[in-house]
Amino acid sequence: MARGPAILLVAACLGGCTNEARTLGPSLPQTRPVGDDDPRITAYQDNYNQVSQGGRYFSWYGCSGCHTENAKGAANLPDGRWRYGGGFAQVFGSIADRHGRLAYGSRVPIEQLWQLTAYVRDLPQHYPEKRRRVQKDAQAEPQGLTWSGPQ
Repeated sequence: MARGPAILLVAACLGGCTNEARTLGPSLPQTRPVGDDDPRITAYQDNYNQVSQGGRYFSWYGCSGCHTENAKGAANLPDGRWRYGGGFAQVFGSIADRHGRLAYGSRVPIEQLWQLTAYVRDLPQHYPEKRRRVQKDAQAEPQGLTWSGPQ
């Protein structure tokens, strides 16, 4: 008598198991951008979440130590004028390779470099309210030297 309901329960559970339809977005980048026409760039540059993550990493990795929180320190990043070129690949290279002993390219995971690049390239469009929003989002996050990396 108890077998009937148990069998029905198992059948109902198994009947509910089907393949879930999923749409796959671009895979996580494993390499640097291949020029400024790399198709992966739009998945980062045109995505507010990716840009916002880049803003978090800007604080986490201590970029604001030299560039200040408003990114106008050592180099005025929001002015949109770039010494080594303003394309995505050039800005990526500047972040990854042009910091001397800091060597972000060997210390920061590649996807986070993509996000940082998207954030830095987005800075000319950061009006004060948008910048304050990013700063408020990052207030509770570990900053610079207190950050121990992704968990």
